[in-house]
Amino acid sequence: MELNWQALALGAVSFLIIGLFHPLVIKGEYYFGKRIWPLFALFGAGFLVLALLLSSAFWGTVAALVAFSCFWSIKELFEQEQRVQRGWFPANPKRTK
Repeated sequence: MELNWQALALGAVSFLIIGLFHPLVIKGEYYFGKRIWPLFALFGAGFLVLALLLSSAFWGTVAALVAFSCFWSIKELFEQEQRVQRGWFPANPKRTK
């Protein structure tokens, strides 16, 4: 029986990507508000194209994970703004609306 180490590695990479994007959304909303969503869309589109162009299934999957994490982060930015309004997260006092 041969073990599929790439699957295990993709699981770990997926875990790390999600763990990276969580604070990116929180800090991004804190410092810039939801207006940075086009940046997430641009990076998401770039990584999506990269995923299509890479010949390695492993690295293509990693690029696709980053792309869809960027797209999911757009939704999370808008929800993070609502969490701040509810008082669940601190608002940036230096940022103007």
